[in-house]
Amino acid sequence: MGDVLSTHLDDARRQHIAEKTGKILTEFLQFYEDQYGVALFNSMRHEIEGTGLPQAQLLWRKVPLDERIIFSGNLFQYQEDSKKWRNRFSLVPHNYGLVLYDNKVAYERQVPPRAVINSAGYKILTSVDQYLELIGNSLPGTTAKSGSAPILKCPTQFPLILWHPYARHYYFCMMMEAEQDKWQAVLQDCIRHCNNGIPEDSKVEGPAFTDAIRMYRQSKELYGTWEMLCGNEVQILSNLVMEELGPELKAELGPRLKGKPQERQRQWIQISDAVYRMVYEQAKARFEEVLSKVQQRRPAMQAVIRTDMDQIITSKEHLASKIRAFILPKAEVCVRNHVQPYIPSILEALMVPTSQGFTEVRDVFFKEVTDMNLNVINEGGIDKLGEYMEKLSRLAYHPLKMQSCYEKMESLRLDGLQQRFDVSSTSVFKQRAQIHMREQMDNAVYTFETLLHQELGKGPTKEELCKSIQRVLERVLKKYDYDSSSVRKRFFREALLQVSIPFLLKKLGPTCKSELPRFQELIFEDFAKFILVENTYEEVVLQTVMKDILQAVKEAAVQRKHNLYRDSMVMHNSDPNLHLLAEGAPIDWGEEYSNSGGGGSPSPSPPEAATLSEKRRRAKQVVSVVQDEEAGLPFEASPEPPSPASPDSVTEIQGLLAQGLRAESPPPASPLLNGAPAGESPQPEAAPEASSPPASPRQHLLPGKAVDLGPPKPSDQETGEQVSSPSSHPALHTTTEDSAGVQTEF
Repeated sequence: MGDVLSTHLDDARRQHIAEKTGKILTEFLQFYEDQYGVALFNSMRHEIEGTGLPQAQLLWRKVPLDERIIFSGNLFQYQEDSKKWRNRFSLVPHNYGLVLYDNKVAYERQVPPRAVINSAGYKILTSVDQYLELIGNSLPGTTAKSGSAPILKCPTQFPLILWHPYARHYYFCMMMEAEQDKWQAVLQDCIRHCNNGIPEDSKVEGPAFTDAIRMYRQSKELYGTWEMLCGNEVQILSNLVMEELGPELKAELGPRLKGKPQERQRQWIQISDAVYRMVYEQAKARFEEVLSKVQQRRPAMQAVIRTDMDQIITSKEHLASKIRAFILPKAEVCVRNHVQPYIPSILEALMVPTSQGFTEVRDVFFKEVTDMNLNVINEGGIDKLGEYMEKLSRLAYHPLKMQSCYEKMESLRLDGLQQRFDVSSTSVFKQRAQIHMREQMDNAVYTFETLLHQELGKGPTKEELCKSIQRVLERVLKKYDYDSSSVRKRFFREALLQVSIPFLLKKLGPTCKSELPRFQELIFEDFAKFILVENTYEEVVLQTVMKDILQAVKEAAVQRKHNLYRDSMVMHNSDPNLHLLAEGAPIDWGEEYSNSGGGGSPSPSPPEAATLSEKRRRAKQVVSVVQDEEAGLPFEASPEPPSPASPDSVTEIQGLLAQGLRAESPPPASPLLNGAPAGESPQPEAAPEASSPPASPRQHLLPGKAVDLGPPKPSDQETGEQVSSPSSHPALHTTTEDSAGVQTEF
């Protein structure tokens, strides 16, 4: 690898890449600074004028479930340096970074992990053929001849490959198809979460960044959805640079690569990953510098906005009226001829899979609560309630149980419309809908927890408890139906705008955009930071199509399509004090109801209670699997025989649910292949306690500083691995030197 990088990425070329990257970053960051003032004004105006959105009926969890491990188990990873497959103990903590250890013992002894993979921007491939096709397309002229050795050989029939257009790739395989299905669901959950890397509660920095991305790409005549708007700001910015830099490097370096097609493919992957890391580090430094600068200016801008809010609004409305008078005739014709006829078909294509997914969320929630109710009746009433409620509280984060909801969106197609409206991929809509599904599931579960906890304060008997659970379930389902309708209608409106607005801007650009600079003189100089002609122009274009979109969604609701509620229907809050209940401390079901009741075991002494509480805290796993670490791959020396299949695999879970089992299956006595039931795995007992709250993504530990490892956060580098130091007390963040002599901090 070192020879490849030193040959093709010498000092002169690295300098050229740095200069090109700097030029792109400078241009983008000017857009960002411009958009920051607009976003700040919009945020402060929004706070004053209110939202106008319907009141949500479900509660939302203010204290996230940080102390949980989503998944743990063993899988085989291909090591590119040794060209061998190695067994790795792997876990996914609450932040969805895939963490790889040498083995389970290394995890228990708090040895730093082999790698922490942030999967933003990655795709999961389930066959080597898919991977080879993508590799062949990424570097033209390197498609291997039939019968020649491929770039990758998988020893089993069940690979999982994490592919990224710019960063390094990761290769895994499993022994059984059920395990492949399980890990695919887990890794897809990681990707979905990491792709959504800009915080939802970022009311200024987030909108300013995404608007700057859109404006920059439109300045390059790139309209429509962008598939690589994935991850946090630095990851997205790195993707933006590579979108422009990558083709140039490919054209320049591709013909110079030597060797067979497979070898040239390997070389290009190494070069692309090395360039991506360089771009990432440069983008990170520049973005943090500019972010710090605009945040320092923020108090002064806020003071101006508070003082002159009315004048700024008046000035903006005057500008909008002038732009509207200029573009409205052209925009209305464009909407009538090119957008309006297609709105119903786009909406129907969105409504069917989305509504099926939300219906599945409702069904899964109903099934889980009903099964819990039956189990509570059959297994001792309130004595078992804490155990079942702890499991239920993590339902929204269970990749396997939520998979049936998520997969409904996979049928989304915009056939015949994608090319017309320049929609490069439907993945942006699929993932957004899936995130809404998870949020609504968690809101339903949390509301159920809160209401049931209130009922338990009345000291119900076993029979009364059963009736209380059923009553609370019915109340929550009514609230879910209302909120589900509101969330889906908002999603449909936003998706229709995402499809139509870039198309309209592209159509109107040749005749309208060149005339926009003359409107600049209508903006007072003191307000120029908060009002931009380009943004106001886009708002006017949005208004021309918005009435058609609102009408289409309204008609769907009036016709009761897919259980949508009419806008005129307002669900009067039957629980006026419900939101007050959510202000209390989070409910610890295991602590409050583990041994309650007369038939329970005696309460432990305070030290024992603390120990048991700590063990329970560490054992909060959404779903955990353990594999025999000595198991070997086929075609290796002395392979171990495969162990029995997992009882919590996707296929068997669906089978068990279909049979209506009332209680969990007892754990098998024999060793399992990724098969310990959730919560029964021994490894949570050894999970290290986090010594401090998670750090900000922008905070770095000093190289060489020892840390008390809890479940590590995923690296905010999309480029992947954090490589551990071989010393006895290594730090999670350490400085290494690659074979090309480049210092890189992971």
